[in-house]
Amino acid sequence: MTRNRPRSTARRRAWIRRTLLLLCLLTPQVQAAELLLSTAGDTSALQRFGNALAAARPADRVRIVALNEIPPLDQIPATTRLILFGHAALAWRLDSPTGPPTLMLQVSKTQAREALGERQPANFSMLWQDPAPRRQLRLLKHLLPNVTRVGVLHHPHSEFLIDELRQTASGLGLEIVAQNWPDTRDNQPVIRVLGVSDVLLAVADDDLYNPLTAKTLLLTSYGQQHALIGPSAGFVRAGSLASTYGDQDDWLATLDQLLDQAPAQWPAGTYSNTFKVLGNPQVARALGITLPSDAELARHLAQGDTP
Repeated sequence: MTRNRPRSTARRRAWIRRTLLLLCLLTPQVQAAELLLSTAGDTSALQRFGNALAAARPADRVRIVALNEIPPLDQIPATTRLILFGHAALAWRLDSPTGPPTLMLQVSKTQAREALGERQPANFSMLWQDPAPRRQLRLLKHLLPNVTRVGVLHHPHSEFLIDELRQTASGLGLEIVAQNWPDTRDNQPVIRVLGVSDVLLAVADDDLYNPLTAKTLLLTSYGQQHALIGPSAGFVRAGSLASTYGDQDDWLATLDQLLDQAPAQWPAGTYSNTFKVLGNPQVARALGITLPSDAELARHLAQGDTP
């Protein structure tokens, strides 16, 4: 028995080596990639985002390059992942029919529709700046459980958003009442939609929701005791009741998941996988609405979330 021990130990070690080799062959190997971040104009604001992305993906090489310093796209290796920010960068990218796999951030659906039309480039994914419609409608329904008619103002170039809202609203027992607002100097469409709805839901359209229209929209809606939901955290600070939104951490988490996938598997467009909620307590008190904490609202909406 004593003489057989070395042979038994050797066999056991050989078996362990073979098992470890098999596990290495079966385990996907993480390959480093070059992540090239850019935007039009000053890139200094991207530095914090780039640093956070580099910390989340230490195996990858993260670089920030000004848009006008990027080499011709057909000269960039296909293994590079181009991560662009803003609609000006989107227009720049679309000028080239070829290029590396590209992820676009800080672009709304309306801006993308104007730039892309019906085109859908290969290996090209939009990370929508818009809040997910289902999240917004569920937030609205949670804060205002008795409402049924949801007023939505749209511009001719954002009218296509109404179909998605209607499909989502029908599953939540809500009706979308759409109203075209082609000229924001004319307040009548706002008054008209408020007269036939219970609440106003804002879409991500900068032509309608901007610093020049904010005062008119907020005073008119609250004058008729109608809450305004959305379209962004910034607009909540200006006076709307509440909105879901994605911050840097949410977009980093979404990017991290997409970068682990082959570009052919990227969705044509996606909302952030995680999100936060911002409410305006002062507006809630003025309208007599009970407003839970932002964290409580986010936890509630996260249950069964399907953006």
